[in-house]
Amino acid sequence: MRKLASIFLLALIAEPAWAQQDHVQRYREEIEKSPADVANEARQQRAYQRALSGVPDQKPTDPWGIARSNDGQAAPKGTAAKTPAPKQAKPTSAAAK
Repeated sequence: MRKLASIFLLALIAEPAWAQQDHVQRYREEIEKSPADVANEARQQRAYQRALSGVPDQKPTDPWGIARSNDGQAAPKGTAAKTPAPKQAKPTSAAAK
């Protein structure tokens, strides 16, 4: 019975070692590629470059361009808060009464 128990315990201890087999790809480990894989990657790269060439060039955007001006002022003329003009005071004269 002791022999059976010791074999069972050794099997339990050895089980994690069996899980670490070489079939798992390690970090930065490269696998050999077949010629079909190499040709497929080259075809995919050409298709990607062809798709990128179809995208038109875009102008750079400035989302805060409305909030600031190019000459260093606080804000452009159109976006500044407008203050109402002071009301004209009516002339008071003794002759008008």
